[in-house]
Amino acid sequence: MPREPVRDPRPAKSTRASVSFPPEVYNELEKLAAVKKVSLAWVVREAAEKYVQDQWPLLDVRNRPHT
Repeated sequence: MPREPVRDPRPAKSTRASVSFPPEVYNELEKLAAVKKVSLAWVVREAAEKYVQDQWPLLDVRNRPHT
């Protein structure tokens, strides 16, 4: 029986961004992603969401309705 594809919990519309990191930061992000068994992009998205939440607690990007 074929497995159902894993669905991404993020909204269908996302904006792509290109980000450059110093080599030592990039290496640490790769290590974190490997330990968590997720993509480096997932680690960066999670960190960005947490940063926004810390800066503006009333703007909870994880719990707002998707439009």
